[in-house]
Amino acid sequence: MEHDHTMERNRLTEQNPSDRWRRIGRGSVLALRYGFGAFFLYGAYHKTVCGWMTSPVMREHFAKRLSEIDPESFSAAYLRHFAIPWYRPVSLVLTIGQMFVATGMLLGVAVRPTATLSLFLLMNISAGAFFNPSMPPFLVAAVLFMSTPSGQWFGLDKHLHAKYPESPLFK
Repeated sequence: MEHDHTMERNRLTEQNPSDRWRRIGRGSVLALRYGFGAFFLYGAYHKTVCGWMTSPVMREHFAKRLSEIDPESFSAAYLRHFAIPWYRPVSLVLTIGQMFVATGMLLGVAVRPTATLSLFLLMNISAGAFFNPSMPPFLVAAVLFMSTPSGQWFGLDKHLHAKYPESPLFK
C-alpha cells in the first residue's frame, strides 16, 4: 500500500520536459495577454477621462502629427483624408475598441476576435504615423493571441465554448 502511494505521488510530481515547456509557454502567453489587456484598459481609461470621444482632442493630436511628417507620405494622406475629417467616429471606434480589447484580454472572453480588433486598431494607429518602437511587439502579440486558444486555457472562453460550441467567438 505504501509503495502504491509513493508511485502515485511520483507520477503527479514528475513532469515530462515537454509538459514543463508547455506550461511555461502557456503561462508566458497568459502573462503577456494580461499585460496587453492592462495596456488597452489604460488607453481606454485615459481617452475617456480626457474626453477624447466628446471633444476635438483627437483632431488636435492628428493635426499636430500631420504638421510633423512628410506631407507626401501615406500617413499624411491617411490623416488628411480620413482621420482628421472623421476624428469623432475614429475616436469613438478607438476608445470603445480599446474597452472591448481590454475586457476580452483580461477576462479571457472572445480573445481571438478581440485580438483581431486590437490588430485593426494598432494598424490604424500606425497608419496615422503614430508608430513607435513599442508597436512591433504589440503587433506580434496581437497575432499570437489570434493564433493561440489562451481564453480556453484560462478565461471565460472555455466555459462559453462549452455552452455555445458553434460560436466562432469562443474558439
